[in-house]
Amino acid sequence: MTMTIHPLLLFPLSFLVLTLSAWLGALYRQRYVTEGDEEKHFGLVVGATLTLLALIIGFTFSMALTRYDQRKNYEEAEANAIGTEFLRADFLPAADAAKVHTLLLSYIDQRILFYEVRDAQQLRQIDAQTEKLQTELWSAVRPPALAQPTAVTALAVAGMNDVLNSQGYTQAAWWNRIPAAAWSLMVAIAICANALIGFDAKKAAGKSRFLWVLPLVVSIAFFLIADIDAPRRGMIKVVPQNLVSLSESLHAKLSSPR
Repeated sequence: MTMTIHPLLLFPLSFLVLTLSAWLGALYRQRYVTEGDEEKHFGLVVGATLTLLALIIGFTFSMALTRYDQRKNYEEAEANAIGTEFLRADFLPAADAAKVHTLLLSYIDQRILFYEVRDAQQLRQIDAQTEKLQTELWSAVRPPALAQPTAVTALAVAGMNDVLNSQGYTQAAWWNRIPAAAWSLMVAIAICANALIGFDAKKAAGKSRFLWVLPLVVSIAFFLIADIDAPRRGMIKVVPQNLVSLSESLHAKLSSPR
């Protein structure tokens, strides 16, 4: 569901659809159902449907929150991997170490932009530049490691491998979203629940002012889930605070006299 990547659009759309469902349920009862046709256990059906909707919303929210925490953890892990490799680069010859330091600073800037940019075209440029820097970083540690295959240089190579792998883990976490099938089922249950609430209104004209309450609450829940699950479009975003802090400290370290 492409709408889920735009939480601000999902909220009014879901509120409109769910409110319409409630009104249609109330209208159907008012026009086609008499008191004698009322089901004896209809209240149980409504209660069970609302309970199921609450459980599904709760499970889906848990899925979104888990993915959000995963993105935060990988941002921290990526900053730690880059910071460690920056230090291990000192095990390389001076010229190679200086080259790795410069490339890592540029690499950090691209990783920060990855978290902050929302435009798709800019993001493609960032991905291309990141891939280019990764190739240059690996090329910077490979020749000295082959020339001096010692345990010390192996640490620098292993650290660079962690830097490259951490970016892949981060990208996978950003691609990991709530499946469209889960959204479809949750929306279908929400529509049924609101239609039943409207149908359950004894007098639709007298209770019409309350029919918007459940659609509003469910729409807010949908908005919150979509907002957490949309890394680039939502109001709740993963801030690259660890990468920013690392960038500032490394720039200060290089600029200070030794």
